[in-house]
Amino acid sequence: MTERKGKAESVADTVASFLKSRGLDVRVGRASILIEWAALVGPQIARVTTPRQITDDGTLFVGVQTHGWMTELSLMEVQLLAKINAREGREPIRRIRWELAR
Repeated sequence: MTERKGKAESVADTVASFLKSRGLDVRVGRASILIEWAALVGPQIARVTTPRQITDDGTLFVGVQTHGWMTELSLMEVQLLAKINAREGREPIRRIRWELAR
């Protein structure tokens, strides 16, 4: 058996280091928004929306159930972006593209 020198590294640190070395850390950070969507926007908005994808330029595509909700959410976009981008260490979402869910 070989003996390892130095301090043991946690799995989380190892994965984070690997993602960063491959240039994937930014994409994974942005993708976490899709998982955290309901917590970020609240249950009422989460019930009528589905986050779909985030592009490399920071555009978040979100499916919306009705035209009425699309209008309402468009008016709330600045506040929603502030909530989404409040977490430190993550590349910001620059805009939200609302799409009628079919």
